[in-house]
Amino acid sequence: MSIISDAIQDKCLAFGDRIIKLNDYLLEQAANKHQPSSFRHRTSRVPVHLQSVAALANQLLRSGTSIGANNAEATGAISKADFKSKSYIALKEARESLYWLDLLHRNKYLTDEQFKSIYDDCEELVKVLVHRCKKLDENGTEK
Repeated sequence: MSIISDAIQDKCLAFGDRIIKLNDYLLEQAANKHQPSSFRHRTSRVPVHLQSVAALANQLLRSGTSIGANNAEATGAISKADFKSKSYIALKEARESLYWLDLLHRNKYLTDEQFKSIYDDCEELVKVLVHRCKKLDENGTEK
């Protein structure tokens, strides 16, 4: 891998770490807010009042961790076409993550401060991946 690819993957991993921690935080906060402590340990089903936050958090967990997975696939691609395809998928997942973060914020699951911090990180990943994809479209030589 090149120095640039390593740096991008490091950013993807750091973002994935933040997404995992955010997922755990969101579910814990929602459970603590709405459930008596005796109920929390008796059921494995998601109660109705937690289904929205659980669904949004799960979507964000999937897309946010998929960015790094697809970027890793791109760096190990078997062809330039495969590299380009995986790079575009990583970009799509990053943009999807922005969407889920926005929904979580709009529905008051994230404070303004929490939202800005992680949203800014995700936007930075989008910009890096957009730059890579534009470069690939121009000349197809990165890899």
